[in-house]
Amino acid sequence: MEVRIGQGVDVHPFSSNNERRLVLGGVRIPDEPALDGHSDADIILHATVDALLGAAGLGDIGTLFGSEEPEYAGADSQLFLAGALSQVEGHGWQVANVDITLIGQRPRIGPYRDRICASLATLLGIKSEQVNIKATTSDGMGFTGRGEGLACMAIVLLQAARPA
Repeated sequence: MEVRIGQGVDVHPFSSNNERRLVLGGVRIPDEPALDGHSDADIILHATVDALLGAAGLGDIGTLFGSEEPEYAGADSQLFLAGALSQVEGHGWQVANVDITLIGQRPRIGPYRDRICASLATLLGIKSEQVNIKATTSDGMGFTGRGEGLACMAIVLLQAARPA
């Protein structure tokens, strides 16, 4: 069976705008500062979009959803994931698994891990067991260690879609 792997990385600073809300993997995380960005700044979904597109050889998130485009201001990143998944599936691929690493001092992911995995699985049309989410700190080093923002890395394995 033919397979391909893709990697995606996204980084966003925390926002000083109290009207924004932190969303990770399509799940609202309460009582934490939001991330700043043109859309909802869901770095888990952004990194996953890049990993999907990279594995399929279809560019990156900016190729499909430019950050300078006014229609994407404040957009729900689930729109980006759905668009990327449609492109990937249209080229004959299906998601085999996704592995996510969130890098930052906060928020603690443990209480939200199962909900984020379930959300990603639903959005990707796969089982929760095919999604893994983990988090690490940078031990006080760099912008993530100083609590100025978050980084996320995503790895996606695609396999050739089975004929219907």
